[in-house]
Amino acid sequence: MAIKVKAVERNISFNKNQEEYGFVMLPELYNRLTEEKVLAEASAHSGISVAIIKAACAAVADVALAWIPEGHSVSIPGLGTMRFSLSSKAVSNVEDVGTKLITSKKIIFSPCSDIKSGLEKTSINITCYDRNGNVIKNVNGGDSEVDTDPDPDNTGNTDTGGGNNNSGGGGFEG
Repeated sequence: MAIKVKAVERNISFNKNQEEYGFVMLPELYNRLTEEKVLAEASAHSGISVAIIKAACAAVADVALAWIPEGHSVSIPGLGTMRFSLSSKAVSNVEDVGTKLITSKKIIFSPCSDIKSGLEKTSINITCYDRNGNVIKNVNGGDSEVDTDPDPDNTGNTDTGGGNNNSGGGGFEG
């Protein structure tokens, strides 16, 4: 099993009148597994009925919904931890502080160490595409160490700066 990544040649210039090309790497995303598929797979792996697994997942979701808004992080055994976060605009005057400054509310998920180490041990295959969509190179295996820990200092902060936590590789979308 390998993680599939694509490196696409794109105009990376922020100046409208200038072209500067570079390769932007993005994960090759597949179809989302449906809830039914996940429950069926979990049932097959555990020997527990789909109905019981579904009820347990619903109960965990209820616990998360009850505790996360109060500021608690919620541990989901075998998966990781969820917590609330937000993005907001800054103001210089305290009189301007209000809920209208909040631009988004979100849930941050940090996977458990078993999932992190499983991902770390998975090789990466990169397919490189030129600006016309032609495959120009394939890179297989691991030619360097890749950081899979979004919180290496264990500070609880996984934001990469600027309040923007996009997963599209620097704001580029594939």
